[in-house]
Amino acid sequence: MTRYRCPGCGYTYDEARGNAHEGFAPGTTWARIPANWACPDCAVNEKIDFKPVDERGAGAAAKETEPS
Repeated sequence: MTRYRCPGCGYTYDEARGNAHEGFAPGTTWARIPANWACPDCAVNEKIDFKPVDERGAGAAAKETEPS
């Protein structure tokens, strides 16, 4: 399962968890989210604006930004 992040506020939709408040049961894939769905946290960005979260690069990016 994949996660998708809002570039504006950082809200992350996790396919494995879904979003009960929005009516998406756990396991609801990104493809099943309506095209006109807006971010439930900021309501500024829509589905098309979300970016997949790269799980592999997340740790590497955090290490690069840590002060020495």
